[in-house]
Amino acid sequence: MASKTRAAALAGAAALGGAAFVAPVAPTTTTPALRATAGKATAATSPSEAPKALAVAGAALAALAGRKAFVPSAKPHMVALSAFENELGVQAPVGFWDPAGFTADGSTENFARRRQTELKHGRISMLATMGYITPEITGKFPGYLSPSAGLKFADVPNGLAAISKVPAAGWGQILAYMAFCEVSQDQSAGTPAAAGDFGFKVLTASDPEAKKTKLAAELANGRLAMMAIIGMFFQDGLTGSAWGDWANYTASPLRAFENELGVQAPVGFWDPAGFTADGSTENFARRRQTELKHGRISMLATMGYITPEITGKFPGYLSPSAGLKFADVPNGLAAISKVPAAGWGQILAYMAFCEVSQDQSAGTPAAAGDFGFKVLTASDPEAKKTKLAAELANGRLAMMAIIGMFFQDGLTGSAWGDWANYTASPLRAFENELGVQAPVGFWDPAGFTADGSTENFARRRQTELKHGRISMLATMGYITPEITGKFPGYLSPSAGLKFADVPNGLAAISKVPAAGWGQILAYMAFCEVSQDQSAGTPAAAGDFGFKVLTASDPEAKKTKLAAELANGRLAMMAIIGMFFQDGLTGSAWGDWANYTASPLRAFENELGVQAPVGFWDPAGFTADGSTENFARRRQTELKHGRISMLATMGYILLRSRENSRAI
Repeated sequence: MASKTRAAALAGAAALGGAAFVAPVAPTTTTPALRATAGKATAATSPSEAPKALAVAGAALAALAGRKAFVPSAKPHMVALSAFENELGVQAPVGFWDPAGFTADGSTENFARRRQTELKHGRISMLATMGYITPEITGKFPGYLSPSAGLKFADVPNGLAAISKVPAAGWGQILAYMAFCEVSQDQSAGTPAAAGDFGFKVLTASDPEAKKTKLAAELANGRLAMMAIIGMFFQDGLTGSAWGDWANYTASPLRAFENELGVQAPVGFWDPAGFTADGSTENFARRRQTELKHGRISMLATMGYITPEITGKFPGYLSPSAGLKFADVPNGLAAISKVPAAGWGQILAYMAFCEVSQDQSAGTPAAAGDFGFKVLTASDPEAKKTKLAAELANGRLAMMAIIGMFFQDGLTGSAWGDWANYTASPLRAFENELGVQAPVGFWDPAGFTADGSTENFARRRQTELKHGRISMLATMGYITPEITGKFPGYLSPSAGLKFADVPNGLAAISKVPAAGWGQILAYMAFCEVSQDQSAGTPAAAGDFGFKVLTASDPEAKKTKLAAELANGRLAMMAIIGMFFQDGLTGSAWGDWANYTASPLRAFENELGVQAPVGFWDPAGFTADGSTENFARRRQTELKHGRISMLATMGYILLRSRENSRAI
């Protein structure tokens, strides 16, 4: 048991090394407030337990060899973070990457200790990864692993299962080799061994540049191996093999139902609502039985809709005593009011017969849908399974179909009814109004016309026309001076104000003289009072008699007014955009980089802001400008990213192995 524990500890040490240093985005400048906050967050939540545990393990190994363990200085030497940007393991295109802030204290001693730990974890992980891969590809050594115990190499399974087969002497050799690596070299700070150079010429070289390249490659491979071995541990532990099919993960509560009736390709077992998450076979059987019955009723109901539409109805009388012919019963929901009481009695009696004529208790054929009707079942078990599976699939389709028919029938008057017949909709009154245009048609997402009031509609349409016209004038007021320039001469000779003195956009408000505002207001008043705009008049529909915007021909006039409405809507959107851009950047065509008052600007130089998008926060998480909240979310994002990277590598390595086998 103790040997198993030691082996598990070693495997865990290899896995935990992934937290030491990874390598992906060059550091960027942070705001002082955020830097302080991030430092506090790191100090509070730094995942330092793994390095501490590994340091204890290292100390134990060193003690076995009579060697003092490496202990960091009580007064670490503090430097800026930029001191680590040229260290071994900093690689393009990411550069130095420390999202967890391990180096935030600037201590070179702590950095060296963690890098040393990372190297060892990487080496152990590479050995462990090769230990998984090699036997799968090349096979195992011939002969005996332990002649005294009669244990052959072929008897040792690959992966985690090998832990129980390795004899005590084998674990002793492993630990002795680890101890040898620890004590055979001086690994104190500043020595070549502290940087990973143990003098093995395979991993190093006499040429400094070649040595640096080899050690950097080893670090990168070690990081990959730490990711790989964790993926292998998970897959091996859950499926029984590092290359195991996930179909072997039988401990999942969902697996009990994967071979049940109704599980069909290409989807397989699908339970998005999680009904089977409790793994209860009783609950599954009860729901499957209910599904079968609902499917059968839905198939009957669907056929009840379809058949009379295609084949017509039976001749003669449905109820001679009541003088009710089959032809008198309408199709669909309307038939409910025509079926006599005796008819409903027959329907209910047949349903009761289906329920009581069979033993449907758990485990019986009827509980699985087999009522002995040879049309739906068969003597051959495979044929029966195929028929019942087909019935389940058809029942599911029928449940969808009948619900659609109920809605369409209820709203249009027929299961095959044209939705144009849904006249009860309050929106229908306005579908032929001016401004209803393809491809959208009548569109009122805010529900302004839900009350169906034509008076309110006309008033809002009149308002929309006026807003659109003002917006078109305002939009042109922005655009024209930018393109054509301004009028020559004076806007106000008495005030000595030239047209050229009036800036474009919102800034012009402060330059227009009082007489100018008077003219604008007077023109607006003239437009209001010069026409009768009461309900039903041409002016109420936007026709002020200006032949540029209207016409004598009714169709041409309708086309022009419809075009004006569309242009006015576009102009309302445009002018609002111009107002915002002008107000925030100083110009309707201004660069958004000039919007320096944004609370988001504080985060534009933070880690993760990259070209060509720059700082992007469509959900507005940083709208409050809080550096504390930003730091907390960034910390969460980093952790989610790491978990996702591990998960992704687990997928990739498995797929690569499967593809190589297939080739």
